[in-house]
Amino acid sequence: MKSEKDKIRSAAGAVGIAVWALLNFMAWQASAQGGNAGIDAANNEVRGYFNSGTQLMYAIGAILGLIGAIKVYQKWNAGDPDTSKVASAWFGSCVFLVVVATVIRSFFGI
Repeated sequence: MKSEKDKIRSAAGAVGIAVWALLNFMAWQASAQGGNAGIDAANNEVRGYFNSGTQLMYAIGAILGLIGAIKVYQKWNAGDPDTSKVASAWFGSCVFLVVVATVIRSFFGI
């Protein structure tokens, strides 16, 4: 059977472990706040570039759209039978580009 001294030592050891665990948790929590601040800063930076990226996406789409329109025009003048297929693919890609930019904008809430 345990004596009173052993019971006190056990209780003191348990309290010591609890205090140690609490201090470690507080230190971990404090270091996590720095990580949250970094994630928030990165999020704000990416959101800041988003409008420029969207405009760049539209510009690339316009250039590719012009190239596709020239390609369709050349096929049409040459009398190729697959002109409608190329035209529908060109139109679908232009619509897809605009829809993707719009969906990403609404997904990020910008």
